[in-house]
Amino acid sequence: MSLVVYNTLTRKKEEFKPLVEGRVRIYVCGPTVYDYSHIGHAKTYVAFDTLVRYLRWSGYNVRYVQNITDVGHLLDSGEDRILKGAARERIEPMEIVERYTRAYFDDMDALGVQRPDISPRASAHIPEQIEMIKTLIAGGHAYESNGSVYFAVASYTDYGRFSGRKVEEMAEGTRKPVLEEKRNAEDFALWKKAAPEHILRWSSPWGWGFPGWHIECSAMSTKYLGDTFDIHGGGVDNIFPHNECEIAQAEAATGKPFANYWLLTGSLTVDGVKMSKSLGNFVTLRDLLKKHRPEALRFFVLSGNYRSPIDFSDEALEAAAKGWARLAAPAQAVRERLRSPNLPQGADEGLAGVIAEARAAFVAAMDDDFNSAAALAGLFEFNKIVNTLLNAEASVAQGTLQAIGAFYGETAGQVLGVLSGQSATAANADREAGLIRLLIELRAEARKRKDFATGDAIRNRLAALGVALEDGKEGTSWKL
Repeated sequence: MSLVVYNTLTRKKEEFKPLVEGRVRIYVCGPTVYDYSHIGHAKTYVAFDTLVRYLRWSGYNVRYVQNITDVGHLLDSGEDRILKGAARERIEPMEIVERYTRAYFDDMDALGVQRPDISPRASAHIPEQIEMIKTLIAGGHAYESNGSVYFAVASYTDYGRFSGRKVEEMAEGTRKPVLEEKRNAEDFALWKKAAPEHILRWSSPWGWGFPGWHIECSAMSTKYLGDTFDIHGGGVDNIFPHNECEIAQAEAATGKPFANYWLLTGSLTVDGVKMSKSLGNFVTLRDLLKKHRPEALRFFVLSGNYRSPIDFSDEALEAAAKGWARLAAPAQAVRERLRSPNLPQGADEGLAGVIAEARAAFVAAMDDDFNSAAALAGLFEFNKIVNTLLNAEASVAQGTLQAIGAFYGETAGQVLGVLSGQSATAANADREAGLIRLLIELRAEARKRKDFATGDAIRNRLAALGVALEDGKEGTSWKL
């Protein structure tokens, strides 16, 4: 079975065929860095991190570009989000950008989200955006008005194809001063004239101003991936106007198709309500990561299809944490067994076939539009076999344990990132495991001295921290 993806552009599943065999070029709309990242960011970027991990694990050479929006993303009021953040904290706009860009990557690192190959900033690509706007004007697709430049929607006949919206629906909510500058209400801004007090401003052929939100993604994606590339990713909430405008201006400028496959993540709600600071249900990642393991957050995201909506609640995350613990326990037990001295040598030849079947099931799930939920279900089925093996009377051979550990490391670790042995949190996990092993050894020494009070105290303190000790014929093991 070959990889099949759901292409939002065509509204159907299609076999994935990259432009160049063995290579994948992907662009994902990144964050606007004016505040801390939230659970919605985790949903999108964990999903695409897993997608990229799987493509690389499958042998593709992947170039992953994810932008940083640090100018031009306006609120409905017309105020730039970066400037609003700067006013809120009474610091320079670029100080806001630096602060929250670093915070974003810190949060993503904690979640095991691997860094993109290129993270271009909108403010660092003003020349590219100006050049694309000049091309659009020269081609009759854009016009200057009072120092601003607008894309002429009527010049691009396919406008509305991606979102399915009618042109007459597209100007709803446009502010009156902006409306008066346009030839047609549905036209959108490529470049905005900056008022004298506007801090984020650059020189252009049309005077001092700043780029619109949409033009940055068209300019930066084509700069680093070519006029046509394989995959464009982002969230379903941005289909209109952002993605619709990206396609229009890029294809009008280059005369070529923009992205072949559009993969978009579903929306996120909090207790059934769209997340909003004004409603008091805004959940930042740094607050969640103070209370929950990052692997549990990844597990929560990957337990559903990336295209499906997801509802966040404390109860849902607690359930995900328990599910992750059940998934991780056999893999942890295998790692602990491999630390035991005098393991029988060799391997169970029959288990090799079982592992091959489990691997094939994992690949089949991920090849079906990156179905991480089905992949996790397959790993739980494999857990049953591993638990039976570990609980048997006979000792498990070293080669068998190594083969099981390698399977977990590849699938749950390298691809899904929910086992810290292969994720960005590996160093912390190894340190944690070492400290627990040290306490187990101190407990064993106390018990040898018949100091059972100390031994029980160690067990109870670890239990209070969520670490369960299990005494067996091969020594003491632990699990979360």
